[in-house]
Amino acid sequence: MNKIYNYTYRKLFLLAAFLICGSLANAQLPNEKFGKPSKEEWEFTGWDEAPDADAVVLCKTMNVSYQLPNQLFIIGQDNGDALPDDHPDFGTNQTYENEIIVDYEFKLRTKILKPEGVGHANIDIVYYDRVDDEFMTPDELSDLKIKVFTKNSKGKVKQRTVNAGSFVRERVNDYYKVLHVVVPDIQAGSIIEYQYKISSFRHTFLYDWTFQECIPTVYARCDLEIPAFLQFRADIPTYKFIQSSVQPSHQLYDINRADMKKPKSCPTNRYKIVGSHIPPYDASKHTTKMFTSRFLSPSNHGPALMPANRTHLKIK
Repeated sequence: MNKIYNYTYRKLFLLAAFLICGSLANAQLPNEKFGKPSKEEWEFTGWDEAPDADAVVLCKTMNVSYQLPNQLFIIGQDNGDALPDDHPDFGTNQTYENEIIVDYEFKLRTKILKPEGVGHANIDIVYYDRVDDEFMTPDELSDLKIKVFTKNSKGKVKQRTVNAGSFVRERVNDYYKVLHVVVPDIQAGSIIEYQYKISSFRHTFLYDWTFQECIPTVYARCDLEIPAFLQFRADIPTYKFIQSSVQPSHQLYDINRADMKKPKSCPTNRYKIVGSHIPPYDASKHTTKMFTSRFLSPSNHGPALMPANRTHLKIK
């Protein structure tokens, strides 16, 4: 009887261990830790809904945060108006356009599955740079890092860094420039990683974020923490592969106060939008899934529309 019990117990234990290991393996996709592709990513060749893909986006993320000045002024309120007693502490002095900074952090990992897919190693990065605008500072594109990972016949991973100095900047229109990023010497099986940042003084504007590309996307996440005094209309895609949530939060600012008082706190709305195993964009249906936002209240420097058929990042 004990032998039967022990045998059954061992089978259940092994089954549980197998399920746990399987869950841990699945947890490696997505892999948001950039700099070292996971074993599962090296082995990944697609899924049933996208069997003929020549390349896939393994992981792409956008984090958005705001740098708030020491003194804030509520948008739409005259400088001389008094704040109600129960109003959140946004400060009482006026903040000008160039005193709030929006920080974007982008990351992208793409895998080339077939020789026909090598062109998907190249991307275009669109950013705001208006011609002859003395009132609005251009967006700053910085910290661009590109790495290519390849495996040889013995399974050894080779890593190289791509020099961004030779990439071409092109003016798209009076409002935007594009950085053309071309990655040489790509082959089937290569994994390419991009990381870059954009800092913008246009706090009443958010870049669009595309979940659905022309190639399948295994995982895409957009995470935004927006001060509550900025009222955006968020157009979040309603799509079975995409889920979204918003939670109230708060952001500390004016941390190093000379009067030694505690930092000020600003209420925020935190959006998190996640897409998983998203099929490629179907041009015949014209249904690209993206997160967009538009400012509700009037502004002296309203956002310029993005160039047609472009977002901040477009995979060729």
